[in-house]
Amino acid sequence: MGKNRRNAAEGRRTRPVVLGGVIAAVVGGAGFGAYALLGGAAEDGTRTASAAEAVRTGPLSADEVTSAAERFLTAWQAGKVDEAAAATDDPKAAAALLTAYAEDARITDVTLTSGARSGAEVPFAVKGTVSYEGAGKPLAYDSALTVVRRAGDGEPRVAWRPAVVHPELKEGDALVTGEAGTPPVKALDRDGAELTTAAYPSLGTVLDGLREKYGEKAGGEAGVELRIVRGKASKKAKLSDKTLLELSEGTPGTVRTTLDPSLQAAAEAQVAKKGRASVVVLRPSTGEILAVANSSRGFNTAFQGSLAPGSTMKVITASMLIEKGLASMDEKHPCPKYFSYGGWKFQNLDEFEIKDGTFRASFARSCNTAFISQAPELEDDDLTEQAQQVFGLGKNDWQVGVPTFDGSVPVQKDAPMGASLIGQGGVRMNPLNMASVSATVRSGVFRQPYLVPPEVDGRKLATASRTMSPGTLAQLRELMAYTAASGTAAEAMAGVSGDKGAKTGSAEVEGQKKPNGWFTAYRGDLAAAGVVQQGGHGGSTAGPIVAALLRNGG
Repeated sequence: MGKNRRNAAEGRRTRPVVLGGVIAAVVGGAGFGAYALLGGAAEDGTRTASAAEAVRTGPLSADEVTSAAERFLTAWQAGKVDEAAAATDDPKAAAALLTAYAEDARITDVTLTSGARSGAEVPFAVKGTVSYEGAGKPLAYDSALTVVRRAGDGEPRVAWRPAVVHPELKEGDALVTGEAGTPPVKALDRDGAELTTAAYPSLGTVLDGLREKYGEKAGGEAGVELRIVRGKASKKAKLSDKTLLELSEGTPGTVRTTLDPSLQAAAEAQVAKKGRASVVVLRPSTGEILAVANSSRGFNTAFQGSLAPGSTMKVITASMLIEKGLASMDEKHPCPKYFSYGGWKFQNLDEFEIKDGTFRASFARSCNTAFISQAPELEDDDLTEQAQQVFGLGKNDWQVGVPTFDGSVPVQKDAPMGASLIGQGGVRMNPLNMASVSATVRSGVFRQPYLVPPEVDGRKLATASRTMSPGTLAQLRELMAYTAASGTAAEAMAGVSGDKGAKTGSAEVEGQKKPNGWFTAYRGDLAAAGVVQQGGHGGSTAGPIVAALLRNGG
């Protein structure tokens, strides 16, 4: 094995590296050595005594970025791990991963082609061969690196992170080729047809999660593959192991899901129309997940996102205020332009106010101050208890069948508690959570959403400890119905017939010019929620996505 690796490395030394379309000969160590002398750095990346000039500062020049990128890519392609690592700002970590790239991932014959520089970032294409016990397959993917000034001397170096080696690698992950620890699974829709990423591009992360949970239980046999094995940090973030390339196919077991093929196809089409959009559709009477889609493929925001839900949170807050006698649908309720609480001054969108208005009007127009004005009457944990005990949120006990984030409504005080009442502060949700909120209102009881029926593996679904009173539930349904017909959700829901209800939301995010647009709604035995990040108002961004799926569901 060692001899073969030596020969392979020697063979690479005379092959040119392709740098932005320009061939640079690399013979022995001469090519990299010339690059290493630039900037007065020794091969181990440290400053030499003769290069003790002033520390470099200021923005990186184009030449500095290009030269640093070339030093790294040339050495990596030539198999010179130590020299490639020395071209980064973390040689130890870089050397470990680049060594594993050849020895554990078994990737050889690497060719790296850089693209056009954009500021300090240089994209590059990777081509190689993955080999295992006589079998080999070509590998190709795109990545990127960023050049920074090294701490201490200001020398240009590649900012080291695992994603440089492969864009889906996180800190602590491993890249491995061998017999897969988990057999593959063939995921089926509710009608028994196979679910594939070719037909449904959003389902990549979902299929990865199904394999991780059910691969050992579904009766398949493992094959040989190049895969990412997640480390502790990724596991904590509920990221699943990921197959990058199959050298020999295993025999898959089968797992039937609750996904509806027509709704899934419609959801894929809807999110494709918007940048960074996510949506989930549920059946309130059962909790079955009928569709899940994301316009971004690398992360399942619909199930695992942790975002402020904005005014869609007012569905939960309204139920609490009504139960506590602090609001009633057709009674007068304050909606001033401003309300100060806990040292913060809150206001409504465009500083509107509703004079002598009812709680119905405040809910339908999404009046922030109408909700925050009740904060002085509340205990710090009231909203947290309402979310957990009635809507089943925030206890991290959902058993969906794949990794999910189950919402978070932390106990807060003063101004952050007031902000939580309108879905800001520390409250965090995703479309799965907010679709479940509408489903709970529609059915009158929390039913934990699930993608794989619990009878498949005997797992216990989460429950809520209590339900809303009939009077509270009736008012909440009427508030959502009125919002869908005459409030901020009316335009999006105009084409949705039958028994319906909705709530819009716009969540401000620090550093974003536009808020995240939210929308949650139900119609008949369907409930759905969506978010368009940096989209703006929920009624005009996420609203049309959700409404189209409610119509599509019949």
